[in-house]
Amino acid sequence: MKTNTASKAETPAVRQRILDTAARLFHRQGYNSTGINQLIEEAGVAKASLYQHFKTKDDILKAYLMETSQAWFEQVDKTIQGQYTTKEKVLALFDMLGDFATSVDFRGCNFQNALVELDINETDTRQFIQGHKSRMGQVFADLLSSAEPDVANEVTLLFEGALITSQLFHNLEPIKTARRIVERIL
Repeated sequence: MKTNTASKAETPAVRQRILDTAARLFHRQGYNSTGINQLIEEAGVAKASLYQHFKTKDDILKAYLMETSQAWFEQVDKTIQGQYTTKEKVLALFDMLGDFATSVDFRGCNFQNALVELDINETDTRQFIQGHKSRMGQVFADLLSSAEPDVANEVTLLFEGALITSQLFHNLEPIKTARRIVERIL
């Protein structure tokens, strides 16, 4: 009698392959421009397998954003661990931002990109994105807890603005400029 062990072991791999493919496609061509059939074909999965893991394309987007958020904050933690002073930690995050921007060929923030494609009535994903961005703001608030009250908000705004502006102009200058401003105010 044949057991179902192989298919059970493959289930997480299939789910991850769908998410990896979605991550690549959503980031490269956008959420709305990525069709389910393209996702199925490029992930190399059957339609039934995709729907076994995700009921809708929105569910894939949410899972992709959750996975991306987790990876982002792991990188944030790793980046600030190697620094000693608050200023070094904050500036290291701007350096990390520059590395990210170039690594994705200035395609910008996964969350900002998804946000602009959301239907105005799609509140769950919007709230998740707000939570992700608030969490980044909290990182700066925690790091800058001894600074003037508005400094963390200002640094967060510079961080987010630098990311979107570097995408717009397809270069690192906005991130470098924001880093210089932060260096002066800290």
